[in-house]
Amino acid sequence: MPCYRITIEYDGRELVGWQRQKNGPSVQQHIEEAIFEFCGEEIRIQGAGRTDAGVHAFGQVASFELASNRKPQVVMNALNQHLKPAPIAILACEEVDADFSARFSATKRHYLYRIINRRAPLTVDAGLAWIVKRELDADAMNEAARILIGRHDFTSFRAAACQANSPVRTLEKLMVSRDGEEIQVRASAISFLHNQVRSMVGSLALVGTGQWTKGDLKAALDAKDRQRAGPNAPPYGLYLTQVDYD
Repeated sequence: MPCYRITIEYDGRELVGWQRQKNGPSVQQHIEEAIFEFCGEEIRIQGAGRTDAGVHAFGQVASFELASNRKPQVVMNALNQHLKPAPIAILACEEVDADFSARFSATKRHYLYRIINRRAPLTVDAGLAWIVKRELDADAMNEAARILIGRHDFTSFRAAACQANSPVRTLEKLMVSRDGEEIQVRASAISFLHNQVRSMVGSLALVGTGQWTKGDLKAALDAKDRQRAGPNAPPYGLYLTQVDYD
């Protein structure tokens, strides 16, 4: 049975997240239904990361097997045709070894969080970025972000419902930069805890407004207590940008 890897872009505003759920359409559901419409095969695909409702992606990855042998370009074109009008696009498709797993073969995941720092409401970027009206010091945020880089117990920055066996993760990159009104937070790691990126961004925003110092951020990390971290940043500013594989 041929195994395929697809790269996916989606706008999460109308979706309940990656995973199939009973309360609305998901990315997984749309793609699985498109596969069925294309070749009549009822399968379950595996994604590299389970993004929440409202979260977007430029480079989500999924893998699946088909009983019939199809050229990758045919698979990609057919899925895009059957995905309409859902806000989901298959950017690439390739055949991979049978032991490939979009989730377990991944060596690094990259996320971007977009903040628009201005007082005027969002129009073009509504639902695509978090608007913060108070002035943010991106340099202070970036300096504080260094505290979180490395291997730590991230209990303070995980959702209460997180199902990971361990709160310990190695954060390889957390960088904050400003370009005009937009502040970007970029994070990279082999894997993340549920809500980890949004929780870290929410805490860094407190540093940016001067409500917290970097010492407060360090204290929140050391506390290993979710109640000590800042509020989660909204989901609609978050993007899964890329997943790396050997």
